[in-house]
Amino acid sequence: MSYGFGLIIEALVAILLMVTIGYCMILNNRLKRLKADERALKATIAELITATEMAERAVAGLRITARECESTLGERLATADQCCAELNRQVKAGDLVIERLARVVVASRKLDDVQLVAAAPAAPAPAVPKAAPAALASADPKAVAAAARSLADRLRERMSALAA
Repeated sequence: MSYGFGLIIEALVAILLMVTIGYCMILNNRLKRLKADERALKATIAELITATEMAERAVAGLRITARECESTLGERLATADQCCAELNRQVKAGDLVIERLARVVVASRKLDDVQLVAAAPAAPAPAVPKAAPAALASADPKAVAAAARSLADRLRERMSALAA
């Protein structure tokens, strides 16, 4: 019996050793895969670090560009405001000139009427007075003023469109 019992114990130890060797082989394969995954993970991390550095440089470049654009845009807006103010002054001056021209036309018509009345008994009055051009003599002062205002309005619209 002692042989039988010793043989059983040794057989049991041999089986346990075989199971341990098999389990070690499985663990060895898993460790190899884990190391391969570790290498792939390190490569991925290196690529991620490189991409992050490139993104940081791009963001810094965008910040610089945004600052430059902001300063340039500010200068252009100031110039546009000055141009608009100058154009508004010029339009107002043009309105004043048009009003003066309308007054001149009205005054010349009144003068023509006085000359027509004074010259009526002696000779027929000419159709167009020599003092005023034909266009001004035949134009209604209100129509001239309206046309001038329309022109000024169109100029304002164009300038506001250019400033925008």
